Amino acid sequence: MADPRGFLMVTERETATRRPVEIRIKDWKEVYEERQSGVVKQQAGRCMDCGVPFCHQGCPLGNLIPEWNDLTWRGDVAGAVARLHKTNNFPEFTGRLCPAPCESSCVLGINQPAVTIKEIEVSIIDEAFDEGLVEAHAPERLTGKTVAVVGSGPAGLAAAQQLTRAGHTVAVYERDDKIGGLLRYGIPDFKMEKRHIDRRIEQMEAEGTRFRLGVSIGIDITWEELRSRYDAVVIATGASKPRDLQIPGRDLAGVHFAMNYLTQANRVVSGEGVEDQIVASGKNVIILGGGDTGADCLGTATRQGAKSVTTLAIGQQPPSERSENQPWPTFPNLFEVSSAHEENGSREYLASTVEFVGENGKLTGIKIAETEFVDGKRLPKAGTERVIPADMVLLALGFTGPETDTLVSDSAINVDSRGNITRGADWATNLEGVFVAGDAGRGQSLIVWAIAEGRAAAAAVDAYLEGSSELPSPVKPTDLPISVSY
Repeated sequence: MADPRGFLMVTERETATRRPVEIRIKDWKEVYEERQSGVVKQQAGRCMDCGVPFCHQGCPLGNLIPEWNDLTWRGDVAGAVARLHKTNNFPEFTGRLCPAPCESSCVLGINQPAVTIKEIEVSIIDEAFDEGLVEAHAPERLTGKTVAVVGSGPAGLAAAQQLTRAGHTVAVYERDDKIGGLLRYGIPDFKMEKRHIDRRIEQMEAEGTRFRLGVSIGIDITWEELRSRYDAVVIATGASKPRDLQIPGRDLAGVHFAMNYLTQANRVVSGEGVEDQIVASGKNVIILGGGDTGADCLGTATRQGAKSVTTLAIGQQPPSERSENQPWPTFPNLFEVSSAHEENGSREYLASTVEFVGENGKLTGIKIAETEFVDGKRLPKAGTERVIPADMVLLALGFTGPETDTLVSDSAINVDSRGNITRGADWATNLEGVFVAGDAGRGQSLIVWAIAEGRAAAAAVDAYLEGSSELPSPVKPTDLPISVSY
């Protein structure tokens, strides 16, 4: 184990320092300063190597957290990254973007600040890349079987890499002009610079994975044509249909979906030109939705020079400590201050949006009211209405499911009542040889669930093609996050 007395000697939790606000809002680089190896090693030494490591249960990938904590404490970078890659294809993604349910499950977290698992994870992989320890692992033999993966987000990339390493010839289809899905165009660079995606793609290409860019299945190629070309198909298109807010004034100019706004901003940051870009400079911006997407919009609007930014949430402000109905080791809903909230803006809770207000077809404000709870429903309280000036509103209300219009019309695939693609215990759909992984089947979820499902679906596809599989299958379609309350 790591330092047997580490958690007794070091009781404080220490993570990487964020760059000064006045400096970082002037660029799009990641907000964190370089991580200090001495601090990371000391924090890894706090891991108790518990007899029952609940962090394994908290992580859908089943990451071998106590093992790579121990190896980090001992200074064995090669050993640590090998154990990290044993269960996670892309720790540089999860180490930056995952909300870390593993830390909520840390046994040390019962009476001390939890081990900085996420911080240690990203430190391991960054150092491994710097030292040239991340290499391509091409298959020793080819099976002669072909697989198409539709979608290049974390689920699709994980499935593709696993299947390529198993010896299948894999082609990843992406409708955009670059690989990465929401990792590329939905996540701002101040949270994850795109060089992390690019070097993984280089590794996957060296292993033999092929990428087909600018191809929209159902438009450029029908789904049935795709099925006829390949022995198996994995659908990993994500849940990209945004949740709308159909209230009076929705058609006013100035009301936008958050992901449209973020995608355009990310393209411009990468050096692309965007015609009629949605920008926040000099505007009073209102963000509806208090989740990660809303925070991404806040950080982006701040860097674009917004006049003011206000985030409105319909529900109550989350507590700062665990509530009784979210006990350890569940993943609690807590009030958090992200880097974007630290930089700028204000937040209001119990704010129900009643109407978008405008003149001559252009947004000028937003009418809100206090939220009251009636028979379990959240409703605007009569008599509390007020108008907030707004030049731009961003709808960051989550997603309602995958885009399945062409898929259903082309192939008659089954979808459930929520619009997600139906899959069985082996990740298979009702169509022969077609499987689904990630948010397309689960609905909007965490990046760790996407990677875990991609790995599990790859094992199912491998078994379908070869009769059996040695690929790991960390989760089942029926698994639920540990965050479910009881």
